[in-house]
Amino acid sequence: MPKYTFEETCERIEQFTKDRDWDQFHSPENLAKSIAIEAGELLECFQWSPEADDEMLSEELADVLNYCIQLAQKRGYDICDIINKKIDKNAAKYPIEKCKGLSTKNDKLEG
Repeated sequence: MPKYTFEETCERIEQFTKDRDWDQFHSPENLAKSIAIEAGELLECFQWSPEADDEMLSEELADVLNYCIQLAQKRGYDICDIINKKIDKNAAKYPIEKCKGLSTKNDKLEG
């Protein structure tokens, strides 16, 4: 299988949808629903065991990511930009010196 860049992958998703005339069904609301549905299927991989079948897990993860990319495309979001903005926001909420090694929510961190 050929290797694709992130940009090429996004273009392939867009073309796949366009070729099948599925964009008409891909409202932001429907894409958000699809993300939630596929995330449930991703969680199902771990339903009875902390171990998951790699093929099944990768396919469900791909479905979640595919719909996330389509929603970002639909809204005109630059995926790297919105991810990095969120990382910056989280870095401010969770300074290393207060939260390293802890899973505590930011409003419960001391100091």
